[in-house]
Parts: sequence; structure tokens; C-alpha cells
Amino acid sequence: MPRFIIERDIPQAGSWSDDEAHAVTQKSEAVLAGLPDVRWQLSYISDDKLYCVYDAPDAQSIVEHAERGGFPANKVSEVRRIIDRTAYGK
Repeated sequence: MPRFIIERDIPQAGSWSDDEAHAVTQKSEAVLAGLPDVRWQLSYISDDKLYCVYDAPDAQSIVEHAERGGFPANKVSEVRRIIDRTAYGK
């Protein structure tokens, strides 16, 4: 299944409390329950953005998840290749 990186512009996301981050997670999970082909892998939070990693059949499924959840998907990029430090030696 294709993997996507989603950039979400969310001012002050980096200052969320644990409770706020948990509430966002619960909302996302509730939406995902209605989209069985979409799987959230993980998210990174910076000052004003979330970078989320999802597996989905297509980019439109990612957009639908965002629309249903009421959160932005400012940029959706399909991962074309993964490299890591172990792939080519140290």
C-alpha cells in the first residue's frame, strides 16, 4: 500500500499539552474507524506543523480523512523511496 507524508499547518502545535495531543489522536482514530483502508503510522510535531505518516490506497483517502476530522492536510506527498543509514553502509 502506498505511504504518504502529510504536512498539517497547525499554529502552536508544538506547545500542545499531553491532553491536547491525546484529544487530537482520539479524533483521528475515530475518523480512521470509518476508513478501514487508511492507517496512521506516526506523527512528528514541530512548532507550527504536524508531519504525519499514513498508509492509504491514494492521496484522496488522506484528504477525506482530513476533511472528516476537521484538520488540515496542507500538503500530501507520496513516498517514492525510503532510505536509511543501514541501506548503504555506515
